Amino acid sequence: MNSRSFQPHSQPRKPRSTFAAVAAVAGLALAGCVAGEDPTEASAVQEADGGTLTLDFATYNPLSLIIKDQGWLEEELAADGVTVEWVQSAGSNKANENLRSGAIDVGSTAGSAALLNRANGSPIKAIDVFSQPEWSALVVGADSGIESVADLAGKSVAATKGTDPYFFLVQALDEAGLSLSDVTVEQLQHADGRTALENGSVDAWAGLDPIMADAEQYGARLAYRNLDFNTYGLLAANESFLSEDPEQAQAVVNAYEKARAWAAANPDDTAQILADVAGLDPAVAKTVIAERSNLDVDPAPGEAQRSVLAKIGPTLVETGDVASQEQIDEALDSLLDDSYVRNAEDAGA
Repeated sequence: MNSRSFQPHSQPRKPRSTFAAVAAVAGLALAGCVAGEDPTEASAVQEADGGTLTLDFATYNPLSLIIKDQGWLEEELAADGVTVEWVQSAGSNKANENLRSGAIDVGSTAGSAALLNRANGSPIKAIDVFSQPEWSALVVGADSGIESVADLAGKSVAATKGTDPYFFLVQALDEAGLSLSDVTVEQLQHADGRTALENGSVDAWAGLDPIMADAEQYGARLAYRNLDFNTYGLLAANESFLSEDPEQAQAVVNAYEKARAWAAANPDDTAQILADVAGLDPAVAKTVIAERSNLDVDPAPGEAQRSVLAKIGPTLVETGDVASQEQIDEALDSLLDDSYVRNAEDAGA
C-alpha cells in the first residue's frame, strides 16, 4: 500500500459527477461507473472521501501525457477532495517497481513486463490497453558492422531487464539460433543504453521509443525490427487500489478513453505534447505517434493480449525470470480485466 489515507465511509457517498462527452471520433463518453456495475445505475456510484490518486506518466505512453497535460483527472476528482499526483516512469521495470512498492496506484507497462510482474506475485490487473506499438528494435551505431542479429555473437548489448526491449532481444537471439549466453548484456536503463551505444561502451542497444527515434536522428541505425516481438502497452493497477477506490480507477480509464479520442482528433498536438515532455524534435515525435505507436487499438484487455503473452510466457521461464510455466498460466488467467473499459464504452453507447 502507498501512503494514501482512506477515511471511514460511515455515511453514503454522493454520486460522482461525470466527464463531458468525449469527441465523436471515438464514440465514447465518460461516466463514473464502478467496474461490473450496470451503467444505467451510474447515479448510485459512491464517491471516495478525499485521499490521493497516484499514477504515472511515461514518454512511451502518449495517452498518459495527454491526460496530464489537459488536467482532466484533477478537474474530475477535485469535487471529491482527491489529490492527483503524477510520477514519471523511465521504463516498464520502474513502473513495476513503483506498483510493487505502492508508490503508484496505476502504471504504464509493456505486456511482457505486466505478465512478469503478475507471475512473480505482484497483485496487479491490466485495466486498459493504451497502445499496440512497435516501440522496440535492436539499434547499432551508424558505422557499425553489425547487419543482422547473428552478428551480435560475442558482442555487448545494452538492455533494460524486465522490459519489452529486453524480451525483444531474447526473442531475436532465439530466432537467430543464439541465446543470452552468446552476448554480454549490460543492464542499463533505456536512456543510459542509448548513451552507452553512442559513446562506444556497447556494440548494440535494445532500444525503446521515443528515445530510439531520437537516436536515429543522430545517426543510430535499426539493425533489426520485428513487430511481432513487441507486446501491447498495458495500463496496470494494484488490486488493493481497485478494491478500495473503484470509482477512481473508473475515472482513470474514462480519462484514457477520452485521451484516445483526443489523440485521434489532434495528432499534431499529441506529437507536440510528446516532443515537449521528451525533449524531441517535433518531426521525431510525429514519427513516433504516426508510425510506431498505434493508439487506435481496442482498449479492452482480452484475447488479443492473452495470445501474445502466451507466446512470450515460456521465454520468461527459459530466461529464469519466472520460476515455472504454472506461474505464467496462473498470471495469464488473472491479469486481464476489461470491465472498466466496458463500463466506459457502455456509458457512451
